Amino acid sequence: MMRLDRRSVLAGLGLAGSAGLGRAQQGWPSQLIRIVVPFTPGGSTDVLARVIASRLEQIIPGKGFVIENRPGAGGMTAAGQVAKSEPDGHTLMMGHIGTLAFAPSLYANVPYDPVRDFQPVALVAMLPNILAINPTLPAKTLAEFIAYARANPGKLNYSSGGQGSAAHIATAYFCHRAGIEATHVPYRGTAPSVNDIVAGNIQFTLTGGPAVLPLAEGGQLRVLGVAGRERVGFAPDLPTLSERGLPDFEAVQWYGLVAPARTPRPVVERLNREINALLGQPDFAAALAKDGAIARPETPEGFGRLIGSELALWRDVIVRAGIKAAE
Repeated sequence: MMRLDRRSVLAGLGLAGSAGLGRAQQGWPSQLIRIVVPFTPGGSTDVLARVIASRLEQIIPGKGFVIENRPGAGGMTAAGQVAKSEPDGHTLMMGHIGTLAFAPSLYANVPYDPVRDFQPVALVAMLPNILAINPTLPAKTLAEFIAYARANPGKLNYSSGGQGSAAHIATAYFCHRAGIEATHVPYRGTAPSVNDIVAGNIQFTLTGGPAVLPLAEGGQLRVLGVAGRERVGFAPDLPTLSERGLPDFEAVQWYGLVAPARTPRPVVERLNREINALLGQPDFAAALAKDGAIARPETPEGFGRLIGSELALWRDVIVRAGIKAAE
């Protein structure tokens, strides 16, 4: 890869002649840019990080991008390390709802503060959860399912991919908003948790579309609605839970890049601009939609507001439901 001189870097940042660009940023990027993924390879967080990295490498000349998978402690190990990294624009993390919104309420000793220790860079994608039930239940609509659950308090079970997982917390929130009592049954992963709904051992869950939509198309599950602000392009006929009786109900998984606090503003703005342009490309948005995700361009400030509001929302849900992370 070619090395950029000072004039090229300034022009690429769109800040040539600006006094706001400090000397430390005049040669950015001067080394490999690391995107840390706090989980093992192959999951949604990892896949999104790799796609973003490969595209940015074509747009931002320099030393290139590298993905570093650092699993451990529900993502907290990597997040804590990134929070303490040099804020020079060469270390980023693909954060998500778990590391940035759930963890502070799930764990007693979190080694970072999601607001104080990170600079939001760019929101990347939202993945709406979908309410799926066993098709033998006498309910074909959300209203019928809620009525059935209320008539059978404590008799229904819901599954998730693990104690304290996104599906666990989202479904607990749904139960609270719907006014129903149900028992959580955690599994080791999303696939087995959904398979047991198909088998009839579990009655429902609220989880990501890729895990349930193919089974619903085959008649093995019944989907009642999407927990997003609007209907989604990959399932346009599926109503939102809000329009079917739970006003303003939203429970989505989200992913976005963050950097250590005090990362220079020109670097953050450059990355945000390039990522938002990428998210606006029809082919990229279509590729995300195939996996049940929605491209969501946003400013760093807008992403920061999302993190703050989600911290407050899920803290209330987690405390009210008495949810603890798996030991």
